[in-house]
Amino acid sequence: MKTHETDIFIVGAGPVGLMCAYLANLCGLNFKIADKSKSPIDVGRADALNARSLQLLEIARLFNELYPMGKPCNTSSIWSKGAFLSRQSAWWDELEGCFHKHFLMLGQSFIEKALDEKLNKSGHSVQREAEVKDIEIVDDQYLVTLSNGDLIKSKYLIGTDGSRSFVRQRFQVPFQITRPKIIWAVVDGVIETDFPKVPEIIVFQNETSDVAWIPREGKIDRFYVQMESKDFSFKDALVKIKKALEPREIIFKEIIWFSQFSVKESVAEKFCINNQIFLAGDSCHIHSVNGGQGLNTGLGDAFNLIWKLNMVIKHNVTKNILSTYEEERKPVAMSVVETSGELVRATKFSKEGTHAKDYVEIIQRRSGHITGMGIRYGDAGLRGQRLFDFEVIKNQSKTRIYSLLDYTKFTLLVFSEVDVEIQLPEFVQMIHIYPNDIKNCYWTTNKQYNNQIVLVRPDSYIEDTAPAFSSEQSIKNIIRCCLDARK
Repeated sequence: MKTHETDIFIVGAGPVGLMCAYLANLCGLNFKIADKSKSPIDVGRADALNARSLQLLEIARLFNELYPMGKPCNTSSIWSKGAFLSRQSAWWDELEGCFHKHFLMLGQSFIEKALDEKLNKSGHSVQREAEVKDIEIVDDQYLVTLSNGDLIKSKYLIGTDGSRSFVRQRFQVPFQITRPKIIWAVVDGVIETDFPKVPEIIVFQNETSDVAWIPREGKIDRFYVQMESKDFSFKDALVKIKKALEPREIIFKEIIWFSQFSVKESVAEKFCINNQIFLAGDSCHIHSVNGGQGLNTGLGDAFNLIWKLNMVIKHNVTKNILSTYEEERKPVAMSVVETSGELVRATKFSKEGTHAKDYVEIIQRRSGHITGMGIRYGDAGLRGQRLFDFEVIKNQSKTRIYSLLDYTKFTLLVFSEVDVEIQLPEFVQMIHIYPNDIKNCYWTTNKQYNNQIVLVRPDSYIEDTAPAFSSEQSIKNIIRCCLDARK
């Protein structure tokens, strides 16, 4: 039996737990992570990253590695009885400050394996086949007993251990589940078909909208098939797929993954306990896969939480900033459940019998959440809004603002012709962006933040703004207030 002491202990090494660990390592935090599994998953589960997640991957320096593995997809179409009805992608065009106007179709296994490998290389490997058996509170810290006999003592505890979370149950956080009695089959496979295949999401309109065709990376395609009961086989699902594609033919040359799920919806009553215990991902919100929001919402949790722990642990910021994790992420989770719930019910219930058309209209109406680009922390103005993405230039070399952000720090962006000299805390970097071409300096033609100073959080949401002519003391007050206001 060994006892290990750490600042942060992460329970669960799915994509959200692994991202928490990766970001903690990026920040230089002392942490450990454990999971009962032997290794990252090989197939199945989540199938897409939305536009906001792609932005976050850029901040975390993961984009260049993961993006080439996936398949961009920004279009949905409706087919019925072998005939094309409509194609939709207008909601992407309407998004402001968004460079990657598409989903990246990429299986969860690629994300897990990439993060797991990076943790291994950094010397922070996941402790595998180590299930949590008990959690005790000792001297305002948490003593976790693992199935291999090891003890982990930590100041902070993050539960990313799924919908049956041990952490959530141990601390008796209510998690009331709604079951709308909608059951789906999921099939990943290599297919052969005479259907005019293109990399877009296809919804088939029959008596109901019970089959959806999702493009995937490589040679794989995914089908979601609504079933009448839990007792079904692959052959039963295939019958529905074939009916949806009639009069076209389809053959599955290889089955990569076949599974079923019953729709369940819930949001935990608490995401944070005593500013020391945190729930993220499926441990605090579950819902239908419709809209592809599960993985993306969980990754958003990780990016919201870890920088705040970094500020508290390494930069002596008041612990009250940690309570903003629940304040910001719980409303997002509730909206995600509402969105996915409306989508999944549209596949089964339709007043006019136009299930597929209804489904796509919901996507367009709720595109801000489905793409992730409409999520904000605050009601109005720039504060709480995501930083828009735009091109910046330096010595004729073009890049984008998101490639300059640093997840370990706040970024003070100065959009002005006037130089600003100021001593900043070590957790704030300053980038001056001029409105015209100046040698060896960044500049942009974008006018979104012209003549403003914009303080950007590590997760790329705007913390505060001020006129560019503000005094040095005013700028320091903005930085101080963004942290002191949490006291």
